[in-house]
Amino acid sequence: MTNKLNIPLLQDADLKDKIVLVRVDHNVVKKGIIHDPYRIDATIGTLFHIVAKGGKLILMTHVGRPKDKKTGEIKIDDNSSVKAIVKYLENKLNIKFSIPEFNANDNKGYFEIESILKNNVKELKEGKTDAIYLPNTRWFAGEEAKGEEADNFAKQLASVADIYINDAFGSWQAHASTVTITKYLPSFAGFLMQKELENLDRIFKPNTPLLSVVAGSKFDTKIDSLNALLKTSDYLVLGGVLYNAYLCAKYDIEISGIAPEDLEYAKQFVEYSKQFPGKLIELPYIVESDVIEGSFEGKTRVHNIKDLKPKTKLNFVLDVAAQSFEAPEVKDVFMKSNTIFINAVMGYTPYFNEGTIALDKLIDNNKNASKLYGGGDTLQELKTLLPGVYMVAIDDPTYYMFTGGGAVLKAIQEGSYNGLEPVKALMNK
Repeated sequence: MTNKLNIPLLQDADLKDKIVLVRVDHNVVKKGIIHDPYRIDATIGTLFHIVAKGGKLILMTHVGRPKDKKTGEIKIDDNSSVKAIVKYLENKLNIKFSIPEFNANDNKGYFEIESILKNNVKELKEGKTDAIYLPNTRWFAGEEAKGEEADNFAKQLASVADIYINDAFGSWQAHASTVTITKYLPSFAGFLMQKELENLDRIFKPNTPLLSVVAGSKFDTKIDSLNALLKTSDYLVLGGVLYNAYLCAKYDIEISGIAPEDLEYAKQFVEYSKQFPGKLIELPYIVESDVIEGSFEGKTRVHNIKDLKPKTKLNFVLDVAAQSFEAPEVKDVFMKSNTIFINAVMGYTPYFNEGTIALDKLIDNNKNASKLYGGGDTLQELKTLLPGVYMVAIDDPTYYMFTGGGAVLKAIQEGSYNGLEPVKALMNK
């Protein structure tokens, strides 16, 4: 079979009697609880293959952001532990994991791990345990470090394994466990990684028209992706704070909560979008609220953006009204698009869900389009708000659910999945 991805593939690796270090993206735990195991389940095929071919598993993932970027301190507690993930896998796979215990150094995370880890690997080889699951990779000082510190951590990991598998598409940052490690072990892409990269081509080489729907809370983290999507998409729809900032910039209005830096980026985006007339589809009805603590009768009102005069001041705009998706100019675009990429939650959760429900229902009504959902909150809200659609979508070939929305946007920004540093590291092998 031709390797169209041009990276080393798991199915080509000799796994028999090998210790196989697998980087997964099981970052699905919040305060010790798994809310949606989709990203865990998506890696099961890779794990089964490795065991079936005679390999011994060491798994690793990051969970949350335990490192304080200002102080450098790493908080190690049950809120960002892998324990819930291990319990889920043990129940699902009927195998026993061991979680190595290391010593933290003055709130700076784990440093010396090799000697302790070798004892765990010895037990793995002797069959005293079925698999190893390392603690949260971001509890290790070298994971998000650069240079020698990252190299030392990667070398320690490599010293106990024979092969490295990257099956963590959503973990696109250039960290020690996703990039540096490839310098020290034979490295391959897992089945999920392969599947995600192959489906990215449905965005890069879409069945047109391509409609992209993107929402978010910060314009600065999305502007490069939005600029790229304006070039490559036939239509683009915005939601969330991105849309609020865009409205402020274009129509010279004020909306509470829009930061000055978001407004500046929005102004740049509005100017840039003038090169692509007709591509930006504006949602005509927005929901203003006097408070953000909930949706209360008498505290919210719906506005048509065309009725807003310059210098109008609004309180918090926390959703897009459902009737936006009934507007003929909006509905027509959604129904005639042949590929729809969605990385969007329209409203301020958990109180304002009207816009997201209407969006997902309209997308589902287009039975022929390829519907490509970015991961994270986008998938979580689809499952929570429209569980019936979510369950059908899992087995519907017109749907594909990426495990990492941020990774998809980064690839779009770079113009190719080759621009993702972990993928680039595999290509260099």
